[in-house]
Formats: sequence, structure tokens, C-alpha cells
Amino acid sequence: MPRTSAKRLSLRAICISVVTFTTVAVTAGVAWAAYTDNMYPTQYLTVGCFSISGPSGPGFCQTDNSDLTYYMDSGGSNMLESGDRTVVHNVMNNIYEPTDLSVTYDSTPSFSGSAETDIVYEESAVGLSSTADGATFCNNAATTLKCDQQYIRIRGGGHYRQGLTCHETGHAVGLTHGQDASPRKSNTDEKLGCMEKPTDADEGLQANNIENINATY
Repeated sequence: MPRTSAKRLSLRAICISVVTFTTVAVTAGVAWAAYTDNMYPTQYLTVGCFSISGPSGPGFCQTDNSDLTYYMDSGGSNMLESGDRTVVHNVMNNIYEPTDLSVTYDSTPSFSGSAETDIVYEESAVGLSSTADGATFCNNAATTLKCDQQYIRIRGGGHYRQGLTCHETGHAVGLTHGQDASPRKSNTDEKLGCMEKPTDADEGLQANNIENINATY
């Protein structure tokens, strides 16, 4: 698969599954009228939420509650440039805030304690495989289901686009790819919105992801 095209942003998010044991119980069926249940955990994704230091470790998580705070690295080698910051703000304010999540930018982020800033965005390729444009990982798991602080790491050089940012943020609140949904769907199913893989550069959540978020938070 090509890295990136002008028509289509080639998204290869890192989602690592462990198949040797199940750590999270999954209830049968979808309790609402969604097209598919792609909110972690699902019948096909039960790996558990773990604290890890980079995108190469195992785990998948929901965020810890509906009050979703976020911060963008503003100094050093992981700093987001002005255009990238605009993309993130637009995604959070225009795509995620209209859901049942209460989205707030945290200009004075907390990196320790029980009320850490929920999502930290970085511009970096450290720990990403050569075929990945972005990844989401939990820095501080609150339970085997929920994470207190997650990092979203996206390459520089124009990779901070609406579709990829929406996709990785979706992982941070627990949304999965189609192959991990129940019932399973193609990863390229257009009804998955920005959780489609690969995703269009200007993709948003769409109805199924919104229903899953609202039913969870």
C-alpha cells in the first residue's frame, strides 16, 4: 500500500492485539441501533488497557470519562506547527464536541495524578513503524478498560490532516477498525467514517461512530 496519495491519506494506525488471553469481558450484541459496534471492547478485540511508553506496546482503551481534555505539544522536537494545531482544534471542536463528549483544550496540562490531561498530541515518528503515519497509545491506564492519559503521535511533513487526526482521536476514545467491530466490517467500509482504513484526508466521524460514542459516554 502506498504511504500517502493526494487523493487519499494512507492511514496505517498501530493497533496491536494479543490473542493468548482475554482481559476484558464483552457483553453480547449491540444495545443500540448502530450499524456495527466498533467501540472497544468488542467480541473481536479484548486485549486490555495497559500503561506503555510508546506505540509499539500492546493495549487498547476507552478514555476515562466524558470530559475529554486535550493538549498539543508546544515546545521541543514534538511541537505541533501552527497549521497542525489548527487541524487538531477543528477536529476536536467541530467533530468531537458535537457528540456527548465534553471537549476542552487544556493549556496547562497535567502529566501526573488522577486527573491527567486525557489526550496529548505530538508531531513525531519515534516508535512508529516505517508504514505507519500515526499511532495512539496509553501512557497511564486507569483500569483494564480505561486510560487516564493517551498520546497521539503523528508524523510531521503534512500528515496532520483531518482524516488521520479524527482516526487517531477515535482510537483514543475507544473506536476500532472494521475488522475488530461486531459484526465485523471491512476496514474500507465507508460507513466507518474516519475509522475507515485508509481514510480520506477530510473524513469525519459519521453516524455509526457518533452513535457508539454517545452510547458509551
